[in-house]
Amino acid sequence: MDHQTLGHIYLIDDDASIRRALHGTLDKLGFTVSAFEDADTFLKNATPVSPAVILLDMRMPSKSGVELQAELLETGWRTPIIFISGESMPAQIVLAMKQGAADFLLKPFSMDGLLRAINSGLERDHAEQSVLNHTLTVQQKLKLLTPREKAVCAEIISGRSNKEIAQASNSAPSTVKLHRARILKKMQVESLGDLIALLKGIDLKGLSLRQCH
Repeated sequence: MDHQTLGHIYLIDDDASIRRALHGTLDKLGFTVSAFEDADTFLKNATPVSPAVILLDMRMPSKSGVELQAELLETGWRTPIIFISGESMPAQIVLAMKQGAADFLLKPFSMDGLLRAINSGLERDHAEQSVLNHTLTVQQKLKLLTPREKAVCAEIISGRSNKEIAQASNSAPSTVKLHRARILKKMQVESLGDLIALLKGIDLKGLSLRQCH
């Protein structure tokens, strides 16, 4: 069984025997596991970590797995969810998948199948966390830019030359060149290519050059 990507597993199932069996097996394989008997206990006691997956029973008393999934989405908790169920529930499965579930396993499932789903979910969570961390780092750097520098940065990223930016802002090309140098320094990059790569996928939401006059 291939489980190269180890991480944390939140196990939520109202069946105590299933919790004990899965907790013991997954722990022996090298995963860290937090087990909960219902959705509310999870919400009160769980602390977000990454990489992680949520192994969630579809049908539980008081609050179903799909209801918990919807609640987590509302609060911004994006850990991938793997649903497990003792019976086929087409409508619930469709809703779970529409809400972004990572996988669905029907009991009894094989450990190989479970591990494949867990590893896929962990890889997805790791990738999403990496993107989030990158975005937060870039946003912190962008806060160092003045409104004018941020506007010039947006123009640079759009492909405009120093001369074109100078004309649009009624300033001298040498001034734009100075802004460009300060931007590269504050963003901690060596070249325009590095700056473009750093800001790929980032919404600058900067002021326009007209607003910076």
